[in-house]
Amino acid sequence: MAPAGAEGLGGSSVTTKNSSPSVAPEASTTRLLWTIALPAMLTNIATALFGLADMWAIGRLGDAPAQGAVELGAKYMMALLNIFNFLRTSTVALTAQSAGRRDSGEQAETLVRALTVSLGIGALLLATMHVTVPLGLDLLQASGQVREGARDYIAIRYWAGPIWLANCVLVGWLIGQRLVRQILVVEIIANAVHIALDLLLVLVAKWGVAGVATATLSSEALKFALLAAIVLRQPASREAWAAFARRMTWRRHALVRLFALNRDLFARTLLLNAAILIFARSGAQQGAVTLAGNGILFQLFMLSTLLLDGFENASQVLCGEALGARDRNRFTATVRNALIWGGVTGIVLSLAYLLGGAWLAARFSTDSAVIAETGTYVFWVALLPLLGVASFVLDGVFVGAGWTRAMLGTMAVAMAVYGILIWLLHPLGNHGLWLAFTLFFVVRAIGQFIVLPRLTRRSFSADGK
Repeated sequence: MAPAGAEGLGGSSVTTKNSSPSVAPEASTTRLLWTIALPAMLTNIATALFGLADMWAIGRLGDAPAQGAVELGAKYMMALLNIFNFLRTSTVALTAQSAGRRDSGEQAETLVRALTVSLGIGALLLATMHVTVPLGLDLLQASGQVREGARDYIAIRYWAGPIWLANCVLVGWLIGQRLVRQILVVEIIANAVHIALDLLLVLVAKWGVAGVATATLSSEALKFALLAAIVLRQPASREAWAAFARRMTWRRHALVRLFALNRDLFARTLLLNAAILIFARSGAQQGAVTLAGNGILFQLFMLSTLLLDGFENASQVLCGEALGARDRNRFTATVRNALIWGGVTGIVLSLAYLLGGAWLAARFSTDSAVIAETGTYVFWVALLPLLGVASFVLDGVFVGAGWTRAMLGTMAVAMAVYGILIWLLHPLGNHGLWLAFTLFFVVRAIGQFIVLPRLTRRSFSADGK
């Protein structure tokens, strides 16, 4: 069977002139890569400010249990919501492939289908809230003041879940049309409001953990309003209402392809978040200080990840376009350039963290024990960008090409190795935990490199076999 991307996921019988930027064959692949990657990096930096601002504001209180509660609550929400991140990634892939075929009717259908799925998932999350919250806290082994604070945080932020899901679709649809700069503007505005609310509610109003959660809920709602306004201005979105009522939009063939793609992405993201939850739980078992320290370092890791994800976003779009246009040379050039420039950026980030990581981590707490903890383990945060960048870039390639089943397989293998390493390296304590987490990304990249040539040959062969 040919991979989903090779068959043209969600193909539409309605073809009109593509409203998104057309592919410029004379433009260099490197320049095209950076025109998407750089705005995406800046957007992701703005996104990272959510977590960093929260940790900084609550850290000013000098209360390790409160800081640990925000960290644990944020981990829970990230794990719960990120398993549905397939809404964004699948929307990017389908929209980019439609752009490669210059089919704006198919782009409208993609938007309608994805938003419908997000609304259904959001309703399900709210209906099961009374079960998922206590279950999550039990799985994370939260207790005492940390559990109480985490419960208060989640009780407020949980209501932002359905909004977050819709934002995934809107962002994915805009990225698929290369409208990354518009997303950057939205992120800057939403994060400026978020930081202002953190300062007001946590440090001035003294709401503590509840203030952090309220700031996140408010900024997420603002982001939705701004993204919706931008989407409604796009020509392809004007066909959305007609597409919603059109029977062809809901034909079985298109829905089966959509759900097959989302199924694989869902399972892959579930495994990734399981790895993060295992990391958080293992840190929590070592006490509030280690939990808080790991939380700060994890935010720094996420910052580097979000920067490197700029190349993942660019790979999704350009590889999706190349596959839609059946242009193997452009596809191969995109993969090569994304790996090269992603690797260079990973080296720069690793050097930056080696030189200033300990100083930066110390800025997020006034607790001397937590500061000492971050200084002890910051080396691992410096190592991760260099060793993890290949897996981030190849994720973008696999998503853009629709190779979601292969990506799921490599993730499953890496997860199995990670579980074994957690057990084997337990005697090393927190160093063992960080080592296992680092090798998890290395194993993922190795698996992706192994299957990449075969998938490329199959996707661009004449018969797709």
